[in-house]
Amino acid sequence: MMNTDQQIHAKIKKAQTIAIAAHIRPDGDAIGSVYGLGIALQEAGKSVQYLFPDGIATRFHFISGAKNFTKKLETHVDLTITVDCADLERCGGVFGDRKIDINLDHHKTNTHFAEINLVAPECAATAELLTRQMPAWGLSISQQSATALMCGILTDSQGFATNNTTSATLRYTSVLMDAGANLNDIYDKTLTEKDMKSVRLWGCGLSKIKFEGGVVWTTITQADRKETNYSGNDDADLVNFMANIADGYVYLLFNEQQNGETKISWRSKPDIDVSVLAEEYGGGGHPSAAGAEIKDSINRVEARVLERTKLFIEEYFEHVINPS
Repeated sequence: MMNTDQQIHAKIKKAQTIAIAAHIRPDGDAIGSVYGLGIALQEAGKSVQYLFPDGIATRFHFISGAKNFTKKLETHVDLTITVDCADLERCGGVFGDRKIDINLDHHKTNTHFAEINLVAPECAATAELLTRQMPAWGLSISQQSATALMCGILTDSQGFATNNTTSATLRYTSVLMDAGANLNDIYDKTLTEKDMKSVRLWGCGLSKIKFEGGVVWTTITQADRKETNYSGNDDADLVNFMANIADGYVYLLFNEQQNGETKISWRSKPDIDVSVLAEEYGGGGHPSAAGAEIKDSINRVEARVLERTKLFIEEYFEHVINPS
């Protein structure tokens, strides 16, 4: 009986054409993991399709090949892989009816939807999981692959600041540095630098910021995007910036989408598990960073999710102060 690494190695060795996808509105870990793995597969002689239904933000274009992607599966492939995707719906339908062969992720809420599932919640990023496991699959990590994987680790750990960053995270980061990834340069490109459109979008969100009952929250609307000429469907990492506000315990960003849905992003102080909230609304994520989507207007979603989140904080402090 083969173990999981042996099964993945065998699948990769047999395949000649491979398609890799992550979740919609991809963040740095999704993008870095797709290209970190994909570059290594290409260097092993495989043909790779990169699938991103929402495209890739320009700040990630420093990753080798990051302008080379399609929005759905274009031709038949021997092997399908998802990375950093907790459930199949989050892939945005890029695979159509095609089954998923391998699911690689680090979210504790992963639904194990593929034939082979390797989920490692102990990792700070899916890119950390890949750095750890790729050699066992017969794949080498070149400078280009290491750069992409470093992007994933840095963005999901917020520069090693999240409470799921471990000594292993730092060890695997050093592996990537030894392979040629430039930590300082990638840190600047992913976490420090902001273009003017992003800054203006932040301005719209910050001008509406509110604080009540331990919750800091704001909204980004389609009108905000039009005003700032921001083309992405994401929040330009505004919610991560909001999480630095000392007054709050939980941070919420309501993000209006073009399809009539509202994307909700939660962030929290350590020990407050907002993934529980996200799961109530069909989402998921990490204890301190989670999200969900609701098909309803942003005003209605804001009202009811905000009420539930405030109650959640009250229940949390009742448990901490007066544990049963």
